[in-house]
Amino acid sequence: MSQVAITDARGRLASIIDEARTEPVYLTRRNHAVAAVVDASFLERLLEDAEELADIRAVDAAWEETDRLGETPIPWDEVRRDLGLTP
Repeated sequence: MSQVAITDARGRLASIIDEARTEPVYLTRRNHAVAAVVDASFLERLLEDAEELADIRAVDAAWEETDRLGETPIPWDEVRRDLGLTP
């Protein structure tokens, strides 16, 4: 993990970007990390994974709500049939 003070980062942005291609570079202010420079492809994967995790948590919450209310889920085949999605 690399850390660079913001005041130092101003003068070496190009090298920080090069370094960030292999690992995050944390920008610090008063010895506390306040931002990070990361490779764009890493950020894209991270955002995709975060979206996937949010979906998984939503499904888990829905199942917990179903259990809490004592409801029985409607089978997917029945939903498809009711919506006219079955050939």
